[in-house]
Amino acid sequence: MENSTTTVTQPDESYQRTKWIETKKNIKQLLQQLTPSNIKQTVLQLFQINLLRYQGLFIREIMKQQIRITTNAELYGSLISIINSKIPEIGELLINRLVLQFKKNYLQNNKNLINSSIIFICQLVKSTVLNEILILQILQMLLESNVPNNNNNNNNNNNNIELAIMVLKQTGSYLFKHSNTALIMILNRLKDILQDGANANANGGNGGVGLSSWNRKSIEYILKLARNDFKNIPIIKNGLDLVETEDKETHVITLEDKLYSRDHLNVFSVDEEYLDHENEYIELKKEILGETDHENEIQVIETTKNYEQKITDMSQSELLQYQKTVYLTIMSSMSSDEAVHKLLKLNFKSKIKNKTKTKTKTNSNDNEILADMVIKCCSQEKTYSKYYGIIGEKLISRNDHWHNLFIKLFKYYYDIIENFETNSLRNLGKFFGHLFASDKLALDQAWSNIKLTEQDTNPAKRILLKFIFQEMIEELGINEVKERLINDDYLKPYIKGIFPVINVDGKDADAIRFSINFFTAIGLGVLTEEMRYVLDNLSEPEEEDDRGRSRSRSYSRSASSSSYNSRSRSYSRSQSRSSRSPNPRGRQRFKTKKHNHNESRTPSRENLKRKRSESVTDRNGNNNNNNNLQDLLNNLK
Repeated sequence: MENSTTTVTQPDESYQRTKWIETKKNIKQLLQQLTPSNIKQTVLQLFQINLLRYQGLFIREIMKQQIRITTNAELYGSLISIINSKIPEIGELLINRLVLQFKKNYLQNNKNLINSSIIFICQLVKSTVLNEILILQILQMLLESNVPNNNNNNNNNNNNIELAIMVLKQTGSYLFKHSNTALIMILNRLKDILQDGANANANGGNGGVGLSSWNRKSIEYILKLARNDFKNIPIIKNGLDLVETEDKETHVITLEDKLYSRDHLNVFSVDEEYLDHENEYIELKKEILGETDHENEIQVIETTKNYEQKITDMSQSELLQYQKTVYLTIMSSMSSDEAVHKLLKLNFKSKIKNKTKTKTKTNSNDNEILADMVIKCCSQEKTYSKYYGIIGEKLISRNDHWHNLFIKLFKYYYDIIENFETNSLRNLGKFFGHLFASDKLALDQAWSNIKLTEQDTNPAKRILLKFIFQEMIEELGINEVKERLINDDYLKPYIKGIFPVINVDGKDADAIRFSINFFTAIGLGVLTEEMRYVLDNLSEPEEEDDRGRSRSRSYSRSASSSSYNSRSRSYSRSQSRSSRSPNPRGRQRFKTKKHNHNESRTPSRENLKRKRSESVTDRNGNNNNNNNLQDLLNNLK
């Protein structure tokens, strides 16, 4: 029996070619028969196919089907979301091909393929397979050059506006929820275009200039939807959101990225290691479908007792071996991208070996061990390397699950930091400082429990905070850090333990002085100006008569004045914060990431040093609004 099996699994070229042709027909048939009611069964049948081997065929066929029937884009987006949660390589390759297809046909002005590409991209964004930054870049590109007062470019302008309106119809409700600030900038740009178009038509005389009537009505319709907060427009139809939030994998891809279509995957080639690759996929399929279920359900349904019995941690020897493998993987990688790819692949293989059905808890444990090992490897280096910081960036950008893991680990290491030597303290401080500077970790979550007082900190914690702030200053500059931390009204309640400037009275005087002294001692006295102002104007504590005497403190205003008034400062709130973020929903830099939202591409240092838009109206409102949107896109990247 074994000999027979061995003979069958050692195929020659003829067998492999025949299998290739049969699989191609099978994939085409499954996609043609796909409906919302049979999507789960179709997914099960697709997973029976070696999607790693035939991913080129699958992606090519689904793109062809979507071009043929664009109304099925939402259905295909849901299908890809499920497959991408199990095999992220397929989702990434599809996005690469769609972006390349869009770029090519945009230059050639092939309207049908442009529309098809954009519609599919929009659905992948709504299904959280793709981060919304790509859509925002496309919208910016379509709207930035649209000044409808030029006869030569009028048709192109109207085509671009028509595309932008189509994108907003598809993704408006999603952007309203996840990128409200950017959406408002885009809507303001549409208002400007509408006004400029009306002026151009009024001055054009013969009507050959300006917005088409269709685009004018479409812009008015979009603005009307926006005024109603895109209500009654669901992001995804009922029955098509089939992936749990924790399991979603979000890719961050931009228009500037160098992308590869890997067209060789569309063509048959002989696999010299056919047997090994088939066995690997069999193990992967068992992890995805379960060993006993191959008909109606993706996962085996078990009782609560069985779940309890199956939740088993790694043994000590397995844990040590896994940590060793992670360490060697990090050390042997040539770049951060390579390291992240190998680590996630390694992590996935460890899940396959652990044949429990408690997928969520097992995944969470494995991911936490991996993230913890990255931090430990960084702490053991003689000097800090941004190689580790970028690895952390890319992991956090995958989804909220990774973001929450690193928040949890930051709090854990902050609590036990006294156990580390000075060199490790420096590395950890710079590692987390890089993550905060790159906006990958939300400060409102990470710093909410930190209290910078003599009683609540020890020397090790203060040293860690020192290196965190120094790394942020090094990457962003003092003005940017001050703008983020001191002038952000949304953030102040969450970091009042470090910068006590709101809801304070005379009882908080010692804490304020301690914080001022700390930042002055580490050379960041410029961050203390608001605290000094608050300290000068503290209200005295209420009198207490419980012991028959009043207790009141008097603060020497003359001493304070001589110490602080020489600075000749004039404290004010940040310049028109509302111009950057019209409402709290729009604040993204210090709220939990949605990617963001996942965002896996490492921002350049130029992008990190973001320019703040001043609340001064430019004579040319169109260009000013575009510059603001460009700044925001840089922030998101």
